[in-house]
Amino acid sequence: MNWLFSRTKGDLVIWVIVLILSVFSLLAVYSSTGTMAYKYQSGNTEYYLFKHLFLMAFGLVIMYVCHQINYKYYSRIAQVLLWITPVLLIATYFIGTNVNQATRWIQLPIVNLTFQPSDLAKLALIMYTARMLSKKQEVLDDFWKGTAQIVGPALFICALIAPANLSTALVLFTTCTLLMFIGRVNLKHLFAILGTSFTVLVLFITIAYQMGGVARVNTWVNRIDNYVYGGDADESYQNQQAKIAIATGGFFGKGPGNSNTKNFLPNPYSDFIFAIIVEEYGSLGGIVLICLYLLLLYRSIRIVMRSPRAFGALLAAGLSFSLVLQALINMGVAVHLFPVTGLTLPLVSMGGTSLWFTSIAFGIILSVSRDIEENEDLEEVATA
Repeated sequence: MNWLFSRTKGDLVIWVIVLILSVFSLLAVYSSTGTMAYKYQSGNTEYYLFKHLFLMAFGLVIMYVCHQINYKYYSRIAQVLLWITPVLLIATYFIGTNVNQATRWIQLPIVNLTFQPSDLAKLALIMYTARMLSKKQEVLDDFWKGTAQIVGPALFICALIAPANLSTALVLFTTCTLLMFIGRVNLKHLFAILGTSFTVLVLFITIAYQMGGVARVNTWVNRIDNYVYGGDADESYQNQQAKIAIATGGFFGKGPGNSNTKNFLPNPYSDFIFAIIVEEYGSLGGIVLICLYLLLLYRSIRIVMRSPRAFGALLAAGLSFSLVLQALINMGVAVHLFPVTGLTLPLVSMGGTSLWFTSIAFGIILSVSRDIEENEDLEEVATA
């Protein structure tokens, strides 16, 4: 154990955040999967707990391994992944598994697990954007030599993700846009890209909706209509149950495992797990969870400020922005600040391979932090 701790480097606060979020996850998943266990596992309520525990433990191993790898290698890895992910995203439309009118998952042979290529695409694109921004600093004022080579892959990957998973595509594109802003892309170019992208998206949705027959576009429009005006029975039911869970939780909550709404709320262990947490641990538990993600953002910004290299700073910034933005949107959906999106709560929602990709993101952030600490230690020794 001492050997493990001695080799665990990086920001200690982020490690503590990971452990606290993991505890939240285990408690919330165990509580929220009771009904599903009685329905599919003959009342074996421990089945999903142990399954999630295994996935989480393996995720922590992945995180540890990733944090031991020098973050500079991720620049090379990004180049390879950027060629692989479009192939996987396109293949998903032909051989993927369809769930809720969305083909997002590919079945992995032998291990019998499914994964979303969009999770891999997020990591690949953020790493690639950080790499290109760090290499193109001298030519960013030239649109074709600099900005176009960065935004082109971002638009292409997000366009491949969007038809099946618009919310993920928007979060990813927003993250890349923030990275380009931090990376000092010309603001005129940035605003032109945002304006053009928004116009094209609105036109596409409008034309597709008017033509009909595009199931996902109808779903997007209906979700927005339901958010603004109400009306869709299924999604109104989800929102109402989430509100009931949050309202009945009070400030201190009903206590672990005492949620009533988990028996009525669809997907209480993933999309709406925040509502279950607030019901059982109260507004206090919800505030603690929000503070943990904001603390993660703060610690990541400190890593960005201390990083001596542009790639490390942009890499940590991009991954942390993606994680925190996804978390805030998930919690915003639960309290009806946003339309239903289907985004999970990072490192808390029950998941399979998505949990592992989140662990990789944390591991890379910790790798950047580890490198900073080692360089600072060397400087101290040199000046002593």
